[in-house]
Amino acid sequence: MSRTLAPMYDLKTIELPVTGMDCAECTRHVEHALAGVPGVAAVQVLLSTEKAIVQLDPTTVSLDQLRAAVAAAGYSVPSPTETAAPDPQRYTRKVWTVLALVFGAVLLVVVVGEWLGLFEEITARVPFLVGAALVVLSGWSIFANVIRAARKKQVTSHTLMTIGVLAALAVGQWATAAVVVFFMRVGDYVERFTAEGARKAVRNLTALAPQQARVVRDGVEMDIPVADVQPGEIVVVRPGEQIPVDGVVVDGHATVDQAAITGESLPVETGPGAHVFAATLTRLGSLRVQTTRTGADTTFGRVIALVEAAEANRAEVQRFADKFSAYFLPVVLTLAALTLLIRREPLAVTAVLVVACSCAIALATPIAVLAAIGRAAREGLLIKGGKYIETLARADVLLIDKTGTLTLGRPQIEEIVTFGDASPTEVLRLAAAAERYSEHPLAEAVRAHAVASGLHLPAPTRFEALPGQGVIAEVEGQRITVGSQRLVTTLAPPLTEAQRAGRSVIWVTCNEVVIGALLAADTLRPEAAAALAQMRALGIDTIEVLTGDNAATAARFAGQLGIPYRADLLPEDKIAVVQAYQRQGRIVMMVGDGVNDAPALAQADVGVAMGAAGADIALEAAHVALMRDDWLLAPMLLRLAQRTMRVVKMNLWFTAIYNLVGLSLAALGFLPPILAAAAQSIPDLLILGNSARLLGRAKD
Repeated sequence: MSRTLAPMYDLKTIELPVTGMDCAECTRHVEHALAGVPGVAAVQVLLSTEKAIVQLDPTTVSLDQLRAAVAAAGYSVPSPTETAAPDPQRYTRKVWTVLALVFGAVLLVVVVGEWLGLFEEITARVPFLVGAALVVLSGWSIFANVIRAARKKQVTSHTLMTIGVLAALAVGQWATAAVVVFFMRVGDYVERFTAEGARKAVRNLTALAPQQARVVRDGVEMDIPVADVQPGEIVVVRPGEQIPVDGVVVDGHATVDQAAITGESLPVETGPGAHVFAATLTRLGSLRVQTTRTGADTTFGRVIALVEAAEANRAEVQRFADKFSAYFLPVVLTLAALTLLIRREPLAVTAVLVVACSCAIALATPIAVLAAIGRAAREGLLIKGGKYIETLARADVLLIDKTGTLTLGRPQIEEIVTFGDASPTEVLRLAAAAERYSEHPLAEAVRAHAVASGLHLPAPTRFEALPGQGVIAEVEGQRITVGSQRLVTTLAPPLTEAQRAGRSVIWVTCNEVVIGALLAADTLRPEAAAALAQMRALGIDTIEVLTGDNAATAARFAGQLGIPYRADLLPEDKIAVVQAYQRQGRIVMMVGDGVNDAPALAQADVGVAMGAAGADIALEAAHVALMRDDWLLAPMLLRLAQRTMRVVKMNLWFTAIYNLVGLSLAALGFLPPILAAAAQSIPDLLILGNSARLLGRAKD
């Protein structure tokens, strides 16, 4: 929520813990309260982490003002010294909830028994004032919130139910009012339980954040809070310890469990030059890490921030539900008035007011979306908001970057062509020896192939790297050149088109004579074909590869997958392709590596960045980040989005039909108040239970 202010400078953003929020409606009450404070520019209230993110003018707004506004709305802001103490308001609410549930459960048995004619005299023997007092006490916290909202001209899902309670008391049906309160309490409890399941994913992530770091200062190792570590400082990590910062390994070797960041179940070998991330765990070995990022700026910190903020981006279907809830109250009141005018039966009017269930509509979307985001976070899928879940569920076009996304981004030697008397082994051995000190990716591919072949590589006695061409080295007294066509001074033997076929050619000469060529190419991700087949089965009917590589290289990889391609594209060309599909009314899902694809990721209806760990631009430009380079996460993401929207639509349709039938029966006199009281909470329980299914692993 935001509000227009006079021009202000140096706005400050603070995070405010808020206790007492149990439902999506609570967040809107807190938003309204904080937005009404002069000097507050914008407010986001997050149910999943029980806090408000407030942008304000620090010269105008004080913490006491914010605390008072939240308190006026019926919630509280604990001070730093109170965070470890139990919340008295929550404890009181739990006591009344337990009493209401026990009282309501006993009463429900009695009421059902009375309806069956078994306990006709029991409720009659309880004085009306006693029964009414028990109703008020049991539901007081709910009624108080409704009164506070009414004073601010706000309507909540409990407003209509409270009117129903008052109507039941007005006609002497205190038992009916008590049943309404009972189901209100049950519904609130189930909603809190469902929301807590989604919150748990964020809390589990937050609990992983390391609190202490061992830094080297003036040659001495010392333990300090992570917040005090400065970029550039050396952090020492021992076996079995968490890495507390993002950084680069400067010394040591270790096996690092990166599951907290990438989701990979297998640890990775890490040594000098490797990038490591905060919250990952060293299993074997020790490291000295030069700090690049700390705290909220680390990859782990940004992951938590994304998951926390995701619920702020509401889906359009959720906005519809919010508006529906606001208009539902006058519709029901009008129907109740017509019932009174036409039928002249107060009990029928009471039944209409009691059976109406607006909270089910209000709950239909936010609880499902919150559960889906929590589930996605546990799988390494960071979704920036509910609106992207809704859009993903309708996607029918998939555009894919090639290098680093569809492929591994690491060239490998696929074939060795020899000329003259040279053998493939000799060509590879000399080339790898000459490339020993080169940092070019193709040089790494040559060396890796030689090592995998078990070759012993002699050290060159002279080495010269020529940027853009290759290397010249002296190996075992021979002049060896390894590189592009430009580096070959003599006429190179021709290669067939089949041999070139979209591959890079690395020429090898010995004493100015061409002895062979190494043919290198990037490698398709092994899981890509299976993942794309699943995407097609999920409704993606158009898949294309977009790449800046040449047509031969693009054809090589796209041909392996049986999908079309567009080659030689600049970043603006990729944007144009996305826009062309969007003009046709298509919903575009774009998957890229988040670097050169950032403009297209932002333009797409849903941009998905693969392997976003450590890539700032991936987390900024994309709408979804996959925390590990695994194509099977893409169909998992699509499947979760479609499943979520099926749950939401099921919730909405069921609630609409249920309310229509219930209101009709009540208005016509077929639904007495006592049954209306029991019936009005059935949609809440079914919707919450249906949404809670998203917290589990999808079976479909």
